[in-house]
Amino acid sequence: MSERAALLRGIRRWLVLFVVCLVLSGVTAFPLVTELRLIEDLLGSSASPVPERMPALMEWIVRVREGLDATEEKYPFVLYGTDWLAFAHLVIAVAFYGPYRDPVRNIWVVEFGMIACAGIIPLALICGPIRGIPFWWSVIDMSFGVFGVIPLYLVRRRIKRLEALTAPAAAAGPVPSAA
Repeated sequence: MSERAALLRGIRRWLVLFVVCLVLSGVTAFPLVTELRLIEDLLGSSASPVPERMPALMEWIVRVREGLDATEEKYPFVLYGTDWLAFAHLVIAVAFYGPYRDPVRNIWVVEFGMIACAGIIPLALICGPIRGIPFWWSVIDMSFGVFGVIPLYLVRRRIKRLEALTAPAAAAGPVPSAA
C-alpha cells in the first residue's frame, strides 16, 4: 500500500470514529427525559454503589430528572431546544463527509471542528456557573472538547502530510508529450 493510500485510510478511519461519536452525542439528546429516568433507576438501585460512594452525582441526576419532568409536564415546548441541539450534531456530522471524500480540499471542516471543540471550554466555564451547573459537571462537558479535538488533530496532521505528498505532483504540471 502506498503512503498516500495509507494516509487516506487513516484519515477516513479517524473521521468515521469522530462522526459516530458526534451522531451518538446528538441522538442521545432527543430522549433526555426517558434517559434520565433510566439512569436514575439504574444508578439508584440497591445494587449500585453510586448513592453511597458518589452522593453528589446521584443528587445531581435526581435534580436534573426532576427539572426535566417538570419541564415536560408544564412546558414541553422548551424540550424542543434539545431536539435542535440533537439536530445540530447530526448536521455537523454530515459536514464531515467533505473531508472524508476529499481531505485536502476540505481540511477547513476539520479545522472548524477543532475550533468548535476549543469553544466548548469557555462555554462551559461561562455558562455553567450562570446556569447553576456544578463545576465537576462542567469538567465533564469540557472533556468532550478535549477528547473531540484529539482525532481531529490527528486527521489534520495526516491531511497536511497527504497535501505535501500531492503538492509536488500538482506543482509539476502536465507531463509534456514526446512528439
